[in-house]
Amino acid sequence: MTSIQTEDLAEAAPAAASDTLSERAAALIERDILAGLWLPDTRLGIHALSGHYGIGATPLREGLSRLVSRGLIMAVGKKGFRVASTSRADLEDITRVRTMVEVEALRRSIATGGDEWEAGIVAALHRLRRSLDRDPETMREGTAEFDELHKAFHRALLAACGSERLLRLHDELYLQAYRYRRVMMNRFQDPAWFLTEHQELADIIIARNVDEAVSRLSNHLNHTLVIVYGETGTDKSA
Repeated sequence: MTSIQTEDLAEAAPAAASDTLSERAAALIERDILAGLWLPDTRLGIHALSGHYGIGATPLREGLSRLVSRGLIMAVGKKGFRVASTSRADLEDITRVRTMVEVEALRRSIATGGDEWEAGIVAALHRLRRSLDRDPETMREGTAEFDELHKAFHRALLAACGSERLLRLHDELYLQAYRYRRVMMNRFQDPAWFLTEHQELADIIIARNVDEAVSRLSNHLNHTLVIVYGETGTDKSA
């Protein structure tokens, strides 16, 4: 190995370690924002976070910057970072954009998806149902396991769209809506409606009735907005 290659490796190792630490910082802070530990509008001081998580200031800043791009944190000029606010207008915007993204991805999936795509939807719904059969309280508690299964179901509906960018947009918007969904889930008294809603959505999509599937998905995505804030003027057919 040449001296130049040795120097390159020596420089790459600290960079890789820094990336790993910043990814860990982003993951920990994201987890705690979604769990409600860091409330909306909370100022996120670098020194305080460094002591809390045991991670240095530089990777923490990099991790916080990653979360800015995901819409969970706001950069406040030279004052640092704070947790993104929650509001009806924000959820309306998330819902509107998410509907646009998911409707396009759904249309593509219905047009190109095969038996494997349909089987993926059925399997994701089955896992979600089994989770609630074992412990219905996981839905109201908003546990990480339940939300992963819920997210997996919605991603399965779009999985055959053929666009990784659409799927990444879905992932980001799903994440941004999570704090609102926790409020929604706490208001459900019985998981029966939740399961019926998702079963009917899956059945309509697998039947490949495009117009009905698009309408049902749009209304389904709007449920969070209606349950959290009441009736809204948001266009449900978007």
